[in-house]
Amino acid sequence: MNPLKKLFKQTAIYGLATVLPRMLSFLLVPIYTSVMPPGTYGEVTLIFTWFAIFNIFLAYGMETAFFRFYKDSENKKKVVSTALISLGVSSFIFLILGLLFKTTIATGLNIELRFMNYVLCILVLDALVIIPFAWLRANEKPIRYAIVKTLNVALNLGFNLFFLILLPNLATGENTGFFGKLYVPNFEISYILISNLIASSVTLLLMLRVYLGRAYVFDSDLWKRMITYAMPIMVAGIAFTINEVFDKYLLSELLPPDIAKSEMGKYAACYKLALFMTLFATAFRMGIEPFFFSHSDTKNPQKAYAQITNYFVVLGSIILLAVVVFADILKQWFVLNSSYWDAMSVVPIIVLASFFLGIYHNLSVWYKVTDRTKFGAYISLIGAVLTIVINVALIQYFSYVASAIATLVAYGTMMLLSFYFGRMYYPIPYNFRKIIFYLGISILFSIISFYIFDRNLYVGIPLLLIFLGLVYKLEIDNLKKVFVK
Repeated sequence: MNPLKKLFKQTAIYGLATVLPRMLSFLLVPIYTSVMPPGTYGEVTLIFTWFAIFNIFLAYGMETAFFRFYKDSENKKKVVSTALISLGVSSFIFLILGLLFKTTIATGLNIELRFMNYVLCILVLDALVIIPFAWLRANEKPIRYAIVKTLNVALNLGFNLFFLILLPNLATGENTGFFGKLYVPNFEISYILISNLIASSVTLLLMLRVYLGRAYVFDSDLWKRMITYAMPIMVAGIAFTINEVFDKYLLSELLPPDIAKSEMGKYAACYKLALFMTLFATAFRMGIEPFFFSHSDTKNPQKAYAQITNYFVVLGSIILLAVVVFADILKQWFVLNSSYWDAMSVVPIIVLASFFLGIYHNLSVWYKVTDRTKFGAYISLIGAVLTIVINVALIQYFSYVASAIATLVAYGTMMLLSFYFGRMYYPIPYNFRKIIFYLGISILFSIISFYIFDRNLYVGIPLLLIFLGLVYKLEIDNLKKVFVK
Protein backbone atom coordinates (compact mmCIF):
# COMPACT_ATOMS: atom_id res chain seq x y z
CA MET A 1 0.00 0.00 0.00
CA ASN A 2 1.15 3.54 -0.74
CA PRO A 3 2.80 4.83 2.48
CA LEU A 4 0.65 7.95 2.53
CA LYS A 5 -2.53 5.93 1.99
CA LYS A 6 -1.51 3.65 4.84
CA LEU A 7 -0.81 6.67 7.03
CA PHE A 8 -4.20 8.23 6.38
CA LYS A 9 -5.95 4.89 6.90
CA GLN A 10 -4.31 4.46 10.31
CA THR A 11 -4.85 8.12 11.13
CA ALA A 12 -8.56 7.69 10.36
CA ILE A 13 -8.81 4.75 12.76
CA TYR A 14 -6.66 6.37 15.44
CA GLY A 15 -8.70 9.48 14.79
CA LEU A 16 -11.83 7.51 15.62
CA ALA A 17 -10.09 6.20 18.73
CA THR A 18 -9.20 9.75 19.71
CA VAL A 19 -12.07 11.81 18.35
CA LEU A 20 -14.96 9.64 19.49
CA PRO A 21 -13.78 9.30 23.10
CA ARG A 22 -12.97 12.98 23.29
CA MET A 23 -16.27 13.89 21.72
CA LEU A 24 -17.96 11.78 24.37
CA SER A 25 -15.79 13.57 26.91
CA PHE A 26 -16.75 16.87 25.30
CA LEU A 27 -20.36 16.06 26.14
CA LEU A 28 -19.36 16.38 29.78
CA VAL A 29 -18.93 20.13 29.30
CA PRO A 30 -22.67 20.86 28.90
CA ILE A 31 -23.37 18.51 31.82
CA TYR A 32 -20.88 20.23 34.09
CA THR A 33 -21.86 23.74 33.05
CA SER A 34 -25.55 22.94 33.59
CA VAL A 35 -25.19 21.56 37.12
CA MET A 36 -22.28 23.65 38.40
CA PRO A 37 -21.62 27.39 38.58
CA PRO A 38 -18.37 28.69 37.05
CA GLY A 39 -16.66 28.67 40.46
CA THR A 40 -17.25 24.95 41.07
CA TYR A 41 -16.32 24.12 37.49
CA GLY A 42 -13.14 26.10 38.15
CA GLU A 43 -12.32 23.72 41.03
CA VAL A 44 -12.83 20.73 38.73
CA THR A 45 -10.59 22.39 36.14
CA LEU A 46 -7.84 22.87 38.72
CA ILE A 47 -7.88 19.17 39.64
CA PHE A 48 -7.69 18.12 35.99
CA THR A 49 -4.88 20.61 35.47
CA TRP A 50 -2.82 18.68 38.00
CA PHE A 51 -3.92 15.39 36.41
CA ALA A 52 -2.41 16.54 33.12
CA ILE A 53 0.87 17.61 34.73
CA PHE A 54 1.35 14.46 36.85
CA ASN A 55 0.47 12.21 33.91
CA ILE A 56 3.60 13.50 32.19
CA PHE A 57 5.77 12.84 35.24
CA LEU A 58 4.43 9.31 35.62
CA ALA A 59 4.98 8.51 31.93
CA TYR A 60 8.45 10.20 31.87
CA GLY A 61 8.73 9.90 28.08
CA MET A 62 8.67 6.10 28.14
CA GLU A 63 5.93 5.85 25.50
CA THR A 64 8.00 7.58 22.79
CA ALA A 65 11.14 5.72 23.93
CA PHE A 66 9.22 2.47 23.59
CA PHE A 67 8.39 3.27 19.95
CA ARG A 68 11.98 4.23 19.24
CA PHE A 69 13.56 1.05 20.63
CA TYR A 70 10.79 -1.39 19.77
CA LYS A 71 11.19 -0.59 16.06
CA ASP A 72 14.90 -1.44 15.89
CA SER A 73 15.16 -4.17 18.52
CA GLU A 74 15.72 -7.80 17.55
CA ASN A 75 14.29 -8.82 20.92
CA LYS A 76 11.03 -6.88 21.05
CA LYS A 77 9.74 -8.87 24.04
CA LYS A 78 12.63 -7.57 26.12
CA VAL A 79 11.75 -3.97 25.20
CA VAL A 80 8.14 -4.56 26.25
CA SER A 81 8.96 -6.23 29.55
CA THR A 82 11.61 -3.65 30.47
CA ALA A 83 9.20 -0.80 29.81
CA LEU A 84 6.38 -2.52 31.74
CA ILE A 85 8.59 -3.16 34.76
CA SER A 86 9.94 0.38 34.72
CA LEU A 87 6.50 2.03 34.69
CA GLY A 88 5.06 -0.53 37.12
CA VAL A 89 7.73 0.07 39.75
CA SER A 90 7.70 3.86 39.40
CA SER A 91 3.89 3.93 39.64
CA PHE A 92 3.92 1.79 42.79
CA ILE A 93 6.52 4.05 44.43
CA PHE A 94 4.48 7.13 43.49
CA LEU A 95 1.33 5.64 45.02
CA ILE A 96 3.03 4.77 48.31
CA LEU A 97 4.68 8.20 48.65
CA GLY A 98 1.46 9.93 47.61
CA LEU A 99 -0.57 8.15 50.30
CA LEU A 100 2.07 8.85 52.95
CA PHE A 101 2.31 12.57 52.17
CA LYS A 102 -1.12 13.29 50.73
CA THR A 103 -1.88 16.05 53.26
CA THR A 104 1.23 17.98 52.28
CA ILE A 105 0.60 17.36 48.58
CA ALA A 106 -3.03 18.49 48.83
CA THR A 107 -1.98 21.73 50.50
CA GLY A 108 0.69 22.40 47.90
CA LEU A 109 -1.65 21.75 44.98
CA ASN A 110 -4.56 23.67 46.53
CA ILE A 111 -6.75 20.55 46.30
CA GLU A 112 -9.06 19.52 49.11
CA LEU A 113 -7.70 16.53 51.05
CA ARG A 114 -10.92 14.53 50.56
CA PHE A 115 -10.17 14.27 46.83
CA MET A 116 -6.58 13.03 47.12
CA ASN A 117 -7.22 9.27 47.31
CA TYR A 118 -9.23 9.46 44.09
CA VAL A 119 -6.57 11.56 42.39
CA LEU A 120 -3.69 9.25 43.32
CA CYS A 121 -5.47 6.07 42.27
CA ILE A 122 -6.60 7.51 38.92
CA LEU A 123 -3.07 8.71 38.13
CA VAL A 124 -1.54 5.29 38.85
CA LEU A 125 -4.20 3.37 36.88
CA ASP A 126 -3.67 5.62 33.87
CA ALA A 127 0.12 5.21 34.08
CA LEU A 128 -0.16 1.42 34.04
CA VAL A 129 -1.87 1.37 30.62
CA ILE A 130 0.64 3.63 28.85
CA ILE A 131 2.83 0.80 27.51
CA PRO A 132 -0.10 -1.55 26.68
CA PHE A 133 -1.64 1.18 24.52
CA ALA A 134 1.75 1.92 22.95
CA TRP A 135 2.15 -1.79 22.23
CA LEU A 136 -1.16 -1.80 20.35
CA ARG A 137 -0.04 1.16 18.23
CA ALA A 138 3.40 -0.29 17.55
CA ASN A 139 1.84 -3.57 16.40
CA GLU A 140 -0.71 -1.75 14.24
CA LYS A 141 -3.81 -2.84 16.15
CA PRO A 142 -5.81 0.36 15.83
CA ILE A 143 -9.24 -1.31 16.05
CA ARG A 144 -8.61 -2.78 19.49
CA TYR A 145 -7.01 0.49 20.54
CA ALA A 146 -10.10 2.38 19.38
CA ILE A 147 -12.54 0.04 21.17
CA VAL A 148 -10.80 0.25 24.54
CA LYS A 149 -10.30 4.02 24.35
CA THR A 150 -13.92 4.55 23.39
CA LEU A 151 -15.22 2.26 26.12
CA ASN A 152 -13.14 4.15 28.70
CA VAL A 153 -14.80 7.47 28.01
CA ALA A 154 -18.22 5.90 27.43
CA LEU A 155 -18.06 4.53 30.98
CA ASN A 156 -16.85 7.88 32.25
CA LEU A 157 -19.68 9.68 30.49
CA GLY A 158 -22.27 7.15 31.61
CA PHE A 159 -21.38 7.36 35.28
CA ASN A 160 -21.18 11.16 35.11
CA LEU A 161 -24.70 11.20 33.67
CA PHE A 162 -25.91 8.86 36.37
CA PHE A 163 -24.32 10.64 39.33
CA LEU A 164 -24.89 14.24 38.22
CA ILE A 165 -28.21 14.07 36.34
CA LEU A 166 -30.16 10.88 37.15
CA LEU A 167 -29.26 10.24 40.78
CA PRO A 168 -30.46 13.62 42.17
CA ASN A 169 -33.85 13.04 40.51
CA LEU A 170 -34.08 9.41 41.67
CA ALA A 171 -33.20 10.40 45.23
CA THR A 172 -35.86 13.12 45.46
CA GLY A 173 -38.39 12.24 48.15
CA GLU A 174 -36.70 8.89 48.81
CA ASN A 175 -34.17 9.78 51.47
CA THR A 176 -34.49 6.36 53.11
CA GLY A 177 -34.37 4.35 49.89
CA PHE A 178 -31.34 3.03 47.99
CA PHE A 179 -30.91 6.07 45.77
CA GLY A 180 -31.53 8.41 48.69
CA LYS A 181 -28.68 6.78 50.61
CA LEU A 182 -26.42 6.82 47.56
CA TYR A 183 -27.02 10.47 46.79
CA VAL A 184 -24.99 13.13 48.63
CA PRO A 185 -25.82 16.81 48.02
CA ASN A 186 -22.98 19.08 46.85
CA PHE A 187 -20.88 16.02 46.05
CA GLU A 188 -20.42 16.79 42.34
CA ILE A 189 -16.62 16.87 42.28
CA SER A 190 -16.36 13.54 44.09
CA TYR A 191 -18.88 11.99 41.71
CA ILE A 192 -16.79 13.20 38.76
CA LEU A 193 -13.65 11.62 40.24
CA ILE A 194 -15.46 8.36 41.06
CA SER A 195 -16.63 8.15 37.45
CA ASN A 196 -13.03 8.59 36.25
CA LEU A 197 -11.81 5.97 38.72
CA ILE A 198 -14.32 3.36 37.50
CA ALA A 199 -13.44 4.02 33.84
CA SER A 200 -9.69 3.81 34.49
CA SER A 201 -10.07 0.57 36.46
CA VAL A 202 -12.05 -1.14 33.69
CA THR A 203 -9.50 0.06 31.11
CA LEU A 204 -6.64 -1.54 33.02
CA LEU A 205 -8.58 -4.80 33.29
CA LEU A 206 -9.10 -4.81 29.52
CA MET A 207 -5.38 -4.20 28.94
CA LEU A 208 -4.13 -6.84 31.39
CA ARG A 209 -3.57 -9.20 28.47
CA VAL A 210 -0.39 -7.31 27.64
CA TYR A 211 0.86 -7.93 31.19
CA LEU A 212 -0.17 -11.58 31.59
CA GLY A 213 1.59 -14.65 30.19
CA ARG A 214 4.83 -12.78 29.67
CA ALA A 215 8.36 -13.82 30.64
CA TYR A 216 9.57 -10.65 32.35
CA VAL A 217 13.18 -9.66 31.77
CA PHE A 218 14.58 -6.34 32.91
CA ASP A 219 17.51 -5.27 30.74
CA SER A 220 19.31 -2.57 32.72
CA ASP A 221 21.48 -1.47 29.78
CA LEU A 222 18.42 -1.15 27.54
CA TRP A 223 16.57 0.71 30.29
CA LYS A 224 19.41 3.22 30.65
CA ARG A 225 19.34 3.90 26.91
CA MET A 226 15.56 4.23 26.97
CA ILE A 227 15.68 6.63 29.92
CA THR A 228 18.40 8.71 28.25
CA TYR A 229 16.18 9.01 25.20
CA ALA A 230 13.02 9.56 27.26
CA MET A 231 14.17 12.27 29.67
CA PRO A 232 14.17 15.10 27.10
CA ILE A 233 10.76 13.85 25.98
CA MET A 234 9.53 14.14 29.56
CA VAL A 235 10.90 17.67 29.88
CA ALA A 236 9.22 18.56 26.60
CA GLY A 237 6.01 16.94 27.81
CA ILE A 238 6.04 18.94 31.04
CA ALA A 239 6.64 22.11 29.09
CA PHE A 240 3.81 21.20 26.68
CA THR A 241 1.50 20.61 29.61
CA ILE A 242 2.44 23.93 31.16
CA ASN A 243 1.50 25.57 27.88
CA GLU A 244 -1.76 23.62 27.73
CA VAL A 245 -3.12 23.78 31.28
CA PHE A 246 -0.95 25.84 33.61
CA ASP A 247 -2.67 29.07 32.63
CA LYS A 248 -5.77 27.84 34.49
CA TYR A 249 -3.73 27.43 37.65
CA LEU A 250 -2.17 30.87 37.23
CA LEU A 251 -5.64 32.39 36.81
CA SER A 252 -6.66 30.84 40.11
CA GLU A 253 -3.58 32.23 41.84
CA LEU A 254 -3.17 35.69 40.27
CA LEU A 255 -6.74 36.97 40.05
CA PRO A 256 -8.58 38.31 43.12
CA PRO A 257 -9.85 35.36 45.22
CA ASP A 258 -13.50 36.37 44.90
CA ILE A 259 -13.48 35.97 41.10
CA ALA A 260 -10.51 33.67 40.42
CA LYS A 261 -12.26 30.31 40.15
CA SER A 262 -15.26 31.79 38.39
CA GLU A 263 -13.05 33.39 35.71
CA MET A 264 -11.07 30.18 35.42
CA GLY A 265 -14.30 28.21 34.95
CA LYS A 266 -15.51 30.53 32.17
CA TYR A 267 -12.17 30.35 30.40
CA ALA A 268 -11.92 26.56 30.71
CA ALA A 269 -15.44 26.04 29.32
CA CYS A 270 -14.94 28.27 26.26
CA TYR A 271 -11.44 26.86 25.80
CA LYS A 272 -13.12 23.51 25.14
CA LEU A 273 -14.56 24.84 21.88
CA ALA A 274 -11.04 24.58 20.45
CA LEU A 275 -11.34 20.83 20.96
CA PHE A 276 -12.24 20.28 17.31
CA MET A 277 -8.79 21.48 16.25
CA THR A 278 -7.16 19.58 19.09
CA LEU A 279 -8.93 16.38 18.06
CA PHE A 280 -7.76 16.72 14.48
CA ALA A 281 -4.17 17.51 15.47
CA THR A 282 -4.05 14.67 18.02
CA ALA A 283 -5.49 12.11 15.62
CA PHE A 284 -2.98 13.18 12.98
CA ARG A 285 -0.12 12.92 15.48
CA MET A 286 -1.23 9.44 16.59
CA GLY A 287 -0.94 8.30 12.98
CA ILE A 288 2.27 10.06 12.03
CA GLU A 289 4.41 9.23 15.08
CA PRO A 290 4.80 5.50 14.25
CA PHE A 291 4.96 6.49 10.54
CA PHE A 292 7.92 8.81 11.18
CA PHE A 293 9.98 6.04 12.73
CA SER A 294 8.94 3.21 10.41
CA HIS A 295 9.77 5.25 7.26
CA SER A 296 12.88 7.03 8.49
CA ASP A 297 15.14 4.51 6.69
CA THR A 298 13.26 4.49 3.39
CA LYS A 299 14.42 6.28 0.28
CA ASN A 300 13.87 10.04 0.50
CA PRO A 301 11.49 10.05 3.52
CA GLN A 302 11.70 13.86 3.60
CA LYS A 303 9.41 14.09 0.58
CA ALA A 304 6.69 12.10 2.37
CA TYR A 305 7.12 14.20 5.54
CA ALA A 306 6.69 17.38 3.51
CA GLN A 307 3.52 16.08 1.86
CA ILE A 308 2.09 15.11 5.25
CA THR A 309 2.61 18.63 6.61
CA ASN A 310 1.04 20.17 3.51
CA TYR A 311 -2.10 18.06 3.93
CA PHE A 312 -2.24 18.88 7.63
CA VAL A 313 -2.15 22.62 6.96
CA VAL A 314 -4.85 22.39 4.27
CA LEU A 315 -7.25 20.42 6.47
CA GLY A 316 -6.38 22.36 9.62
CA SER A 317 -7.04 25.68 7.90
CA ILE A 318 -10.55 24.50 7.03
CA ILE A 319 -11.21 23.42 10.63
CA LEU A 320 -9.90 26.74 11.98
CA LEU A 321 -12.23 28.81 9.85
CA ALA A 322 -15.23 26.48 10.38
CA VAL A 323 -14.95 26.54 14.18
CA VAL A 324 -14.61 30.33 14.22
CA VAL A 325 -17.56 30.86 11.87
CA PHE A 326 -19.88 28.58 13.85
CA ALA A 327 -18.58 29.47 17.33
CA ASP A 328 -21.88 31.02 18.46
CA ILE A 329 -23.79 27.89 17.47
CA LEU A 330 -21.26 25.62 19.16
CA LYS A 331 -21.48 27.54 22.43
CA GLN A 332 -25.24 27.02 22.57
CA TRP A 333 -24.79 23.28 22.10
CA PHE A 334 -21.88 22.68 24.45
CA VAL A 335 -21.75 25.53 27.00
CA LEU A 336 -25.35 25.62 28.15
CA ASN A 337 -25.05 28.21 30.90
CA SER A 338 -24.83 31.72 29.45
CA SER A 339 -22.83 32.89 32.49
CA TYR A 340 -19.82 31.17 30.88
CA TRP A 341 -20.11 33.02 27.55
CA ASP A 342 -18.14 36.07 28.69
CA ALA A 343 -14.98 34.22 27.63
CA MET A 344 -16.05 33.56 24.02
CA SER A 345 -13.63 36.22 22.78
CA VAL A 346 -10.71 33.82 23.32
CA VAL A 347 -12.04 31.03 21.07
CA PRO A 348 -10.34 32.08 17.77
CA ILE A 349 -7.06 32.68 19.61
CA ILE A 350 -7.10 29.23 21.24
CA VAL A 351 -8.12 27.45 18.04
CA LEU A 352 -5.25 29.10 16.15
CA ALA A 353 -2.86 28.24 18.98
CA SER A 354 -3.93 24.59 18.77
CA PHE A 355 -3.33 24.72 15.01
CA PHE A 356 0.19 26.05 15.56
CA LEU A 357 0.81 23.22 18.00
CA GLY A 358 -0.33 20.68 15.42
CA ILE A 359 2.03 22.16 12.84
CA TYR A 360 4.82 22.02 15.40
CA HIS A 361 4.20 18.29 15.94
CA ASN A 362 4.52 17.75 12.19
CA LEU A 363 7.72 19.77 12.04
CA SER A 364 9.18 17.93 15.04
CA VAL A 365 9.95 14.84 12.96
CA TRP A 366 13.54 16.03 12.46
CA TYR A 367 14.62 15.74 16.10
CA LYS A 368 12.78 12.46 16.67
CA VAL A 369 14.24 10.50 13.77
CA THR A 370 17.75 11.94 14.32
CA ASP A 371 17.70 11.22 18.09
CA ARG A 372 18.09 14.92 18.92
CA THR A 373 15.18 14.90 21.37
CA LYS A 374 16.99 17.41 23.56
CA PHE A 375 15.99 20.07 21.03
CA GLY A 376 12.36 19.20 21.66
CA ALA A 377 12.96 19.82 25.34
CA TYR A 378 14.72 23.14 24.70
CA ILE A 379 11.97 24.39 22.38
CA SER A 380 9.22 23.31 24.74
CA LEU A 381 10.94 24.97 27.70
CA ILE A 382 11.10 28.24 25.78
CA GLY A 383 7.36 27.91 25.14
CA ALA A 384 6.72 27.20 28.81
CA VAL A 385 8.74 30.22 29.90
CA LEU A 386 6.78 32.43 27.50
CA THR A 387 3.51 31.01 28.85
CA ILE A 388 4.42 31.73 32.46
CA VAL A 389 5.97 35.16 31.84
CA ILE A 390 3.09 36.49 29.71
CA ASN A 391 0.47 35.14 32.11
CA VAL A 392 2.18 36.56 35.18
CA ALA A 393 2.71 39.93 33.51
CA LEU A 394 -0.74 40.36 31.97
CA ILE A 395 -3.37 38.33 33.85
CA GLN A 396 -3.99 41.10 36.37
CA TYR A 397 -4.83 43.45 33.49
CA PHE A 398 -6.54 41.22 30.92
CA SER A 399 -7.63 38.12 32.88
CA TYR A 400 -8.14 35.04 30.66
CA VAL A 401 -7.47 36.98 27.44
CA ALA A 402 -3.84 37.19 28.61
CA SER A 403 -3.82 33.40 29.03
CA ALA A 404 -5.12 32.89 25.49
CA ILE A 405 -2.53 35.26 24.03
CA ALA A 406 0.23 33.54 26.00
CA THR A 407 -0.81 30.16 24.56
CA LEU A 408 -0.78 31.53 21.01
CA VAL A 409 2.62 33.19 21.40
CA ALA A 410 4.13 30.07 23.00
CA TYR A 411 2.94 27.63 20.34
CA GLY A 412 3.72 30.03 17.50
CA THR A 413 7.27 30.47 18.80
CA MET A 414 7.74 26.73 19.19
CA MET A 415 6.55 26.16 15.62
CA LEU A 416 9.01 28.70 14.22
CA LEU A 417 11.94 27.43 16.30
CA SER A 418 11.32 23.83 15.23
CA PHE A 419 11.29 24.88 11.59
CA TYR A 420 14.49 26.91 12.04
CA PHE A 421 16.51 24.12 13.68
CA GLY A 422 14.99 21.42 11.48
CA ARG A 423 16.22 23.24 8.39
CA MET A 424 19.75 23.06 9.85
CA TYR A 425 19.82 19.42 10.95
CA TYR A 426 17.29 17.58 8.74
CA PRO A 427 16.13 19.67 5.75
CA ILE A 428 12.63 18.81 4.52
CA PRO A 429 11.26 20.35 1.29
CA TYR A 430 8.12 21.97 2.69
CA ASN A 431 5.93 23.92 0.26
CA PHE A 432 6.09 27.23 2.11
CA ARG A 433 4.10 29.20 -0.43
CA LYS A 434 1.19 26.80 -0.08
CA ILE A 435 1.43 26.65 3.73
CA ILE A 436 1.54 30.42 4.14
CA PHE A 437 -1.25 30.90 1.58
CA TYR A 438 -3.75 28.60 3.26
CA LEU A 439 -2.82 29.63 6.78
CA GLY A 440 -2.93 33.34 5.93
CA ILE A 441 -6.30 33.20 4.15
CA SER A 442 -7.85 31.15 6.93
CA ILE A 443 -6.64 33.57 9.63
CA LEU A 444 -7.76 36.62 7.63
CA PHE A 445 -11.26 35.22 7.04
CA SER A 446 -11.49 34.23 10.72
CA ILE A 447 -10.67 37.77 11.87
CA ILE A 448 -13.20 39.26 9.45
CA SER A 449 -15.95 36.86 10.52
CA PHE A 450 -15.41 36.85 14.29
CA TYR A 451 -14.04 40.24 15.26
CA ILE A 452 -14.98 42.66 12.46
CA PHE A 453 -18.50 41.37 11.73
CA ASP A 454 -19.12 40.03 15.26
CA ARG A 455 -19.76 36.38 14.29
CA ASN A 456 -22.40 37.23 11.70
CA LEU A 457 -23.22 33.99 9.87
CA TYR A 458 -24.29 35.88 6.74
CA VAL A 459 -20.66 36.96 6.45
CA GLY A 460 -18.93 33.91 7.91
CA ILE A 461 -20.61 31.19 5.86
CA PRO A 462 -19.82 32.80 2.46
CA LEU A 463 -16.21 33.25 3.57
CA LEU A 464 -16.04 29.57 4.53
CA LEU A 465 -17.55 28.54 1.19
CA ILE A 466 -15.05 30.71 -0.70
CA PHE A 467 -12.20 29.08 1.19
CA LEU A 468 -13.55 25.58 0.53
CA GLY A 469 -13.80 26.48 -3.15
CA LEU A 470 -10.15 27.53 -3.20
CA VAL A 471 -9.09 24.28 -1.55
CA TYR A 472 -11.17 22.22 -3.97
CA LYS A 473 -9.76 23.97 -7.01
CA LEU A 474 -6.14 23.78 -5.92
CA GLU A 475 -5.98 20.47 -4.03
CA ILE A 476 -8.61 18.09 -5.36
CA ASP A 477 -6.19 16.15 -7.58
CA ASN A 478 -3.64 15.72 -4.81
CA LEU A 479 -6.23 14.66 -2.24
CA LYS A 480 -7.71 12.11 -4.63
CA LYS A 481 -4.32 10.42 -4.90
CA VAL A 482 -4.34 9.85 -1.15
CA PHE A 483 -7.98 9.15 -0.30
CA VAL A 484 -9.24 7.47 -3.49
CA LYS A 485 -7.78 4.23 -4.78
